[in-house]
Amino acid sequence: MNFLAHVFLSKGDDFITIGNFIADSVRGKDFSKYPDRVAKGIMLHRYIDTYTDQHQIVRSSKDLIRKEYGHWSGVIVDIYYDHFLAANWKHYHQVPLETFAGNFYNLLESNHELLPKKVQNFLPYMVEQDWLSNYATIEGISRIFYQMNNRTRGKSKMDFAPIDLVIYYQQLEEHFQEFMQELMDYVDEIFPK
Repeated sequence: MNFLAHVFLSKGDDFITIGNFIADSVRGKDFSKYPDRVAKGIMLHRYIDTYTDQHQIVRSSKDLIRKEYGHWSGVIVDIYYDHFLAANWKHYHQVPLETFAGNFYNLLESNHELLPKKVQNFLPYMVEQDWLSNYATIEGISRIFYQMNNRTRGKSKMDFAPIDLVIYYQQLEEHFQEFMQELMDYVDEIFPK
C-alpha cells in the first residue's frame, strides 16, 4: 500500500499516522528518538507492508504487470491500490478526501520536527501538488508515475503504468476491494482502536 492507505489505516490517531507515514524513511529498529505512538505507527506500517507483500491477491495483481515492470510491479500495484482507495473514498471514510488530505498535511506541517529530513524535503511538493487527492484520477496518478519514473532515470518505465491500469482496471479494482477488506480486518486485529 502507498501513502493514502497507510494514513487511512492509522484510524485518525495523529502520532500513529505520523509514524505510519514516515516509516519508509526510518531505518532499523531503534525508535527511541520518537514518541511511543510514533514508534507504534512505524511498526504498524511495517506490519501492513509485510502482510501486503505476502498476500495472494496482491501477488495476482503484480502478476498482471510483472512481465512489463519486473521488480517495480510491487511499487506500481501499491499506487494502483491507492488509486482505488481514493476513487472509492466515500465507501471507506465519511470525511471527503480533499478535507482528509488537507488535515493530514496540516498534521505533518505542525509536527515538522518529528519528520525525517527526507520527508521534510518532499513535504512541500506533496502539499503543493496534493498527492493524496490526486490518487483519485488516472490523470493524477499519471503525474505521480511520471515523477517516479524520472526518479529511477527511466529504468522503471512507470510512466507507462497508467496504460496498464486502464487495461486491467476491472480486474485490479476487484483485487483491491477484496484485499482491502482483508487488510482492514488484519489491522483491526493487530491495532484495535
